[in-house]
Amino acid sequence: MGRILAIDYGQKRVGLAVTDTMKIIATNLTTVSSREIFDFLKSYFLKEEVELIVVGLAKKLDNTESSSMQFIKPFSEKLKTTFPLIPVDMYDERYTSKMAFQAMIDGGLSKKDRQNKALIDSVSATILLQNYLEYLNFKKR
Repeated sequence: MGRILAIDYGQKRVGLAVTDTMKIIATNLTTVSSREIFDFLKSYFLKEEVELIVVGLAKKLDNTESSSMQFIKPFSEKLKTTFPLIPVDMYDERYTSKMAFQAMIDGGLSKKDRQNKALIDSVSATILLQNYLEYLNFKKR
């Protein structure tokens, strides 16, 4: 059974999270430089079976696309052409960064650790993926 990989794409960093093989729990994977993401993914896909990639869909409160979509859309299209055998889905990522920051506070991380933007990005990807899993479970009902 393959995993689901979530991507919180940013111009500088990309947060990554992955499910277990049963697709029950989302786990923080890592944060990678945007320049290195495709090399990282090629290597990761050689080691792990991934059956779906979920990319964060950046929206504003009024449900329109945010300005960062100008970078996310080309990235998503390149994913589809580079890895044509793995479907790519987009899922709303609104509030994931705020939720990640709050989760870090609730988890007792120091102020210094909470300023680590790479950690925030990977936790955001984890929240995105957990939300996606909940959506899939809701859709099954």
